[in-house]
Amino acid sequence: MSGGVPSRVRNTRRVLRGPRPEAVPVLVARACALVGVLDIAAGVFPRFRHSRMHSMAEVLPGSFGPFAAALSLSAGILLLLLAHGLRRGKRRAWRAAVALLPAGAVAQFTYRHSLIGVIISAALLAPLLRHRDQFSALPDPRSRWRALANFVLMSAGSLALGLVIVSVHPNRMVGDPSLADRITHVLYGLFGFEGPVDYQGNTSWTVGFSLGALGLLTAVTTIYLAFRPEHPAARLTEEDEARLRALLDKHGRRDSLGHFALRRDKAVVFSPSGKAAVTYRVVSGVMLASGDPIGDVEAWPGAIERFMDEARAHSWTPAVMGCSETGGEVWTRETGLDALELGDEAVVDVADFSLAGRAMRNVRQMVKRIERAGYETRVRRVRDLGDAELERIRQAAEDWRGTDTERGFSMALGRIGDASDGDCLIATAHKADPEPGPYGDLKAILHFVPWGTDGASLDLMRRDRSADPGMNELLIVAALQAAPKFGITRVSLNFAMFRSALARGEKIGAGPVLRAWRGLLVFLSRWFQIESLYKFNAKFQPRWEPRFVVYRASADLPRIGLAAMQAEGFVNLALPLPRFLRRRQKPARACAHTVPERDARARVA
Repeated sequence: MSGGVPSRVRNTRRVLRGPRPEAVPVLVARACALVGVLDIAAGVFPRFRHSRMHSMAEVLPGSFGPFAAALSLSAGILLLLLAHGLRRGKRRAWRAAVALLPAGAVAQFTYRHSLIGVIISAALLAPLLRHRDQFSALPDPRSRWRALANFVLMSAGSLALGLVIVSVHPNRMVGDPSLADRITHVLYGLFGFEGPVDYQGNTSWTVGFSLGALGLLTAVTTIYLAFRPEHPAARLTEEDEARLRALLDKHGRRDSLGHFALRRDKAVVFSPSGKAAVTYRVVSGVMLASGDPIGDVEAWPGAIERFMDEARAHSWTPAVMGCSETGGEVWTRETGLDALELGDEAVVDVADFSLAGRAMRNVRQMVKRIERAGYETRVRRVRDLGDAELERIRQAAEDWRGTDTERGFSMALGRIGDASDGDCLIATAHKADPEPGPYGDLKAILHFVPWGTDGASLDLMRRDRSADPGMNELLIVAALQAAPKFGITRVSLNFAMFRSALARGEKIGAGPVLRAWRGLLVFLSRWFQIESLYKFNAKFQPRWEPRFVVYRASADLPRIGLAAMQAEGFVNLALPLPRFLRRRQKPARACAHTVPERDARARVA
């Protein structure tokens, strides 16, 4: 007993109260997913339809008496799609469920004369109505081009499922049709026509009705996505960019990643006072911020609160990539989120940098060798370059990119030579008597963005693949040596993911777990520049500044990781379109609820 109330009474009261409000979306989503699977199985496998297990599924939308085969199939697919929206508390999914559950109950009573269907539907409908405030999330931003992706994916799924439907009646088939005949029958059936496969009895009607339902479902969902209102891609307005630049002028010295907030494919939320801001991108349902909030630290909580309100309004998963230790402390304190060390940023203090000493021997020898090969360097502000040279640098950086898509999000600006970025630095390598080529003597490029008034942060590194090895080392040394002339006292180089694990794992005495973790990172370095980027940064003897990922729950980390890889350009889950179908990029006003359509450059060695 506790407080005079027996435990049995407390448990009874807990059952009568029902599930916790915040748990209702998950419970209802699981119920819909289960019934969806059962409905699909009932529509595809004729014997399963008569099992006792499926009698539970018949009380839900889609099982309408004699039409169970085709309608269970289509309803099952819709319920599976609906379950994801219910789990995330989407308002539209709630409306659909509230409409479908009574319809299923009426159908059961009409065709089956069963009160069980009415009771179970009401049992699911009751928590939906009682806790309707838990389903207030706004719809996710979409593009009309998603209709094409839906058409391709649904068509492929319908073809595969249709082959199963055609083939699960071997005893009723007339003859032994080939695979080509079965595929032809499915394709005809999706459009509502009879194919070359014949069946005995009513099976032909059942198969035809099921295939027609799949085709209709594909057509309806595609038409809906094609004609519903479209949201523009996220872009910073000129006003928002001006406000961010004003904040950076006052507080930009605090975070080396601050200038990357000016990427024009990000959205922004400001604190109520306007003294702080958080920029972000929405990728696969993850609201992904990068770096620390911009502006006055005292105003950060207001901007963070706006960010979290926006995430809750759309049921997006909040996450922050690459924030500093101070930023992580504020994020976790204000939101209750957790933080995990992601890696370290390499920062070189210009006053302490020198090529002398044994530690810099390899870099020193490489730079001397390249200089003897006839290379020279130039380090200038963007505003000091002419238009023709800037255009040549832009084209070279585009052509020398090592991937088909631009990479970068949290530590990349995504542009070179913009008129508003006159304070950026460009370091270029040139070769005397170069071989004929489209860019003449230009062989390598480094681009730095401002870090306050006395710092620079590396944005991108590009080089001609035919140039001698060591171009990046040459230009970093040149930039560090020229830094005092521009009033720069510190330079941020690349970010080294999981640096501490790599460094500790190779030392004597490292435990088996740490060694195994390092071995995995080295293995992954075959595809991602993890170990190589760490070793490249370490050449310049930097000090290491930890960076963190902020997340809501451990279960969200895989999703956040995938979204971050999409944002950085390492993974592309979007359906590629033919060039002639791609829309031209047009300047657009910022939209705080949309997913941008392009990626940018990564800071890679």
